[in-house]
Amino acid sequence: MLAGERAARRRLAVFYFVYFTLLGSYAPYFGLYLKSLGFSAWHIGVLLSLVPLVRIVMPVLWAAAAEAGGRHRQVLRVSTWGAVGSAAALNFVQSFWGLFAVLLLLNVLWCAALPLVESATLSRLRERPGDYGRIRVWGSVSFVLAVVCLGALVERWGPGVLCPALALLFAANALAAWGVPFDAPTGPVAATGPWLQALRRRDVVALLAGCFLMAVAHGPYYTFFSIYLVEQGYSKATVGLLWGLAVVAEVGVFLWLPQLMRRFSLRALLVGSFLLAALRFIVIGAWPGLILLTVLAQLLHAASFGAHHAAALAAIHAAFPGPHRARAQALYSGIGFGAGGAVGGLLSGWLWGSAGALATFCLGALAALCGLLVILVGFHPARAQRL
Repeated sequence: MLAGERAARRRLAVFYFVYFTLLGSYAPYFGLYLKSLGFSAWHIGVLLSLVPLVRIVMPVLWAAAAEAGGRHRQVLRVSTWGAVGSAAALNFVQSFWGLFAVLLLLNVLWCAALPLVESATLSRLRERPGDYGRIRVWGSVSFVLAVVCLGALVERWGPGVLCPALALLFAANALAAWGVPFDAPTGPVAATGPWLQALRRRDVVALLAGCFLMAVAHGPYYTFFSIYLVEQGYSKATVGLLWGLAVVAEVGVFLWLPQLMRRFSLRALLVGSFLLAALRFIVIGAWPGLILLTVLAQLLHAASFGAHHAAALAAIHAAFPGPHRARAQALYSGIGFGAGGAVGGLLSGWLWGSAGALATFCLGALAALCGLLVILVGFHPARAQRL
């Protein structure tokens, strides 16, 4: 590998490391911070759902703006530095509507970065998508470090420590984004044509529908897992360790990704991930007090997120023509983490208060099984040219 290529991969790895340090600080603990402010389960669900709600549309708009003039680097820098100011504002608002406004703006800016960087990474890897895991794994490592370290800080000083930490991490994220390497722009890209042709294919529709359902399945987990464990008597530090364990399992998948992709088809990886996701959420909902089963459920994050995400990214990248791949990754983010995450989070907020934890996590398992059915029926990429 040439020295320039190694340097580019290092810069991408640095971005993933910082970005997922930030995500690992936000995802497990922001719900606990909101609960410490006295918000109800419904209000917590609404505020946490702003992340996926914004991702329904905004990543595609950001990517379209970047593709229109070959301005990927400029869009990334503007959005990440804009997010720094919004994150700083979290330290000064505690009312529901104040937090709603700040989080809305923050997430509009925050959601631009990852699809652009994912597209840049896969474009650089070209015909070796299995190498994605060797770069992306640094994000998983940093997520583990973040949840463990911040869990200890929250345990000692309370959830109020979170907002200052987030402000600093958003600044670090903007600095890391400055060095992300992009291919030289080739000029404006047409908005229709091959892009719309790919969207009309049955295998692409089934893949995006499956991604939506997998995100719905994770809604209860991302919204209430930390709160649920604390209610069961786990310490906040232990909750952080359990989040970290899930990402350690994810690290293993990313390191093993080249071998997995040589041995299994993308369809087989997706089918396995949906089956194991359903098992995972049933175990979490039914037996939260049994630490060994909770550990097992967290290890299954390797399948429900790690294998699924890698396979879905590779399938999306292969399905769309090169000039539109940033927009395709943004569409994947919008339909999956955006629409699916929003629906999963809002349904969880409603069901948690009315039917309880077990029913809420069973909803996640049911969504995963529905996703399995969609992939089995509709996702046959080898037949894509005939569909």
